[in-house]
Amino acid sequence: MKIITTRRICQVFFLIVFLWFCVATTLGRQWWQLRGWPVNWIIQLDPLVGLATLLSTQTLYAGLLWGLATVVLTILLGRFFCGWVCPFGSIHQFIGYLAKHNTKTAHKVRANRYRSGQSIKYWILVFLLSAAVLEIAFELALLPLTRSWLFGISVLLILGIMIVQTLRHSLSWKTALSLFMAITGIWLALSLVLNETPAPSASLQIGLLDPIPLFHRSLNLILLPLVDRTALNLSLAPRYYEGTWLIGTIFIAAVLLNLAIPRFYCRFICPLGALFGVLSRYALWRIGKSREECMDCHLCQKNCEGACQPVSQIRISECVLCLNCLDDCHHGLMAYQTKPSAAGEIVAPDLTRRQFMASAIAATAAVSTLRVNGNIGPNWKSELVRPPGSLPERDFLARCIKCGQCMRICPTNVIHPAALEAGLEGLWTPILNFRIGTSGCQFNCIACGNLCPTAAIRPINLEERLGKSGYAEKGPIRIGTAFIDRGRCLPWSMDRPCIVCQENCPVSPKAIHTREHFNAVFTPKPLIVESADSTAIQLKHQSLLPDRFATGDYFCIIGEFGSGIHRRIVGNSAASLEISGELPFDSPPASGATVDIMIRLQQPYVEPQHCIGCGVCEHECPVGGKRAIRVTAENESRTPEHRLLPVS
Repeated sequence: MKIITTRRICQVFFLIVFLWFCVATTLGRQWWQLRGWPVNWIIQLDPLVGLATLLSTQTLYAGLLWGLATVVLTILLGRFFCGWVCPFGSIHQFIGYLAKHNTKTAHKVRANRYRSGQSIKYWILVFLLSAAVLEIAFELALLPLTRSWLFGISVLLILGIMIVQTLRHSLSWKTALSLFMAITGIWLALSLVLNETPAPSASLQIGLLDPIPLFHRSLNLILLPLVDRTALNLSLAPRYYEGTWLIGTIFIAAVLLNLAIPRFYCRFICPLGALFGVLSRYALWRIGKSREECMDCHLCQKNCEGACQPVSQIRISECVLCLNCLDDCHHGLMAYQTKPSAAGEIVAPDLTRRQFMASAIAATAAVSTLRVNGNIGPNWKSELVRPPGSLPERDFLARCIKCGQCMRICPTNVIHPAALEAGLEGLWTPILNFRIGTSGCQFNCIACGNLCPTAAIRPINLEERLGKSGYAEKGPIRIGTAFIDRGRCLPWSMDRPCIVCQENCPVSPKAIHTREHFNAVFTPKPLIVESADSTAIQLKHQSLLPDRFATGDYFCIIGEFGSGIHRRIVGNSAASLEISGELPFDSPPASGATVDIMIRLQQPYVEPQHCIGCGVCEHECPVGGKRAIRVTAENESRTPEHRLLPVS
């Protein structure tokens, strides 16, 4: 079997596994739904996720240790992940093949030449990792003031490096001394300037462009919901997600750009590919020419997926190990070997020090600028309701990779990608939208936290969610509090009976109660008694709509005889009222007496100490559009500073 065939089989295998895991992420009772499948395995193989979360949180979630295996294999074999495993890369390669397979060889060679723009992905990688390392960088800047002993060791280490470089004649003594003094002086000055500055938190943004979270997000929120509407019925009900047009636009654009340049995303944008490019410079095995006598036919470049220019000095960092050059070279010059290419190699990525520094500084400036609005501080957004188990917002943004796994597994479809509710850096992170879906956040559901690959939504058990057993003192996890908008609530503003929110409140004791209130009903003409008995009143005028007051919510009061007693109306015609036998008239009202019809309203109110913010009331509220009862993040458990009630 040809090595190219083996590679294609491997690509198809991992693509099918990826698709299968996305389908199996759906929560349900079918055998093909979530039943212990390692649905996050491909994400865990992504070392960029592990590295970025390690930098942003100084911890590494256990499942992400799989990324170490990918790193080790990359150092041994080169960028095998891009050419053999990555499901997003396989899609790009297939579309590029369809676009170019019937074109002439010369056109293919031109399409697969190296372009200087391929260094952009390294700028993106530096930018994203710099945003993730911001907190560590701030702590290092303060070392002279916070840990002087460690600062002294660092200074001695820098001095040692300068001496070694000087002895190797790469630096003059004068230059080395000046550089050492400059580094030390800037470090000290920076620590003094930042001493009173609040410590910044890291911002994890690799999920925006990392191909694995990006492909997960696109499948979970766009492609699979389209399948849910078909006869395949992957989910119990059709799913809807707000604001997915941007996700879809990026996905479609990334795929269609392959029609212009093969593997466009992989060559120019992919930060994961850039990380592998950095690691592959140390690879033991690599593609290269086994000898120098090249016929200069350029066939090796005809189908080169990485545009790594194997025809001359091969760019090791760009080679994705597609191995097409081995198959296309008719002279047997290309080989996969441990020795360097006979035609020479360019090992380092095409990234200058200036570009590196510019990307790092741009990331620092961007995150700092975004944080000026105070979204994760005093200007926090009350409408931003996170799933149960979510970390505090500062820590949440340092962990969430925006993969959409929590949104796919949510059985009621209430977890949605954020637009700008959480600010620009919170784009596509999970928030709760109780209007969409089949219900609110189910009281006995803990699926999202137990699936989150980075523990941005930490795994919780049912006892903690419900506040039972060892968690009884803390009480149930609160994700927010419901508030009633009296200007839109039917009993409060429109004299319409409604207790839907109170009836559907799932907690015990209920967080929503009602207060009984009677309001007079307007009638076109005064209601005057013509005759009456113990349970019926005949009126002088036909001014009523038949059976309008037969719902059980309407009562009548006889001013002269009733002394304000409310008697339930069980039926009516245009000129008569029928009274319930529960409270008949002892003395029927006399002719000429005035009748007032009252509507009994059960006006709801919320007890915040019992409300957990599950959103069932908001979902079931019959008021269309903007609900009359809405959940906000006030009183959420994850942030004590958002406490609604004073501590008793």
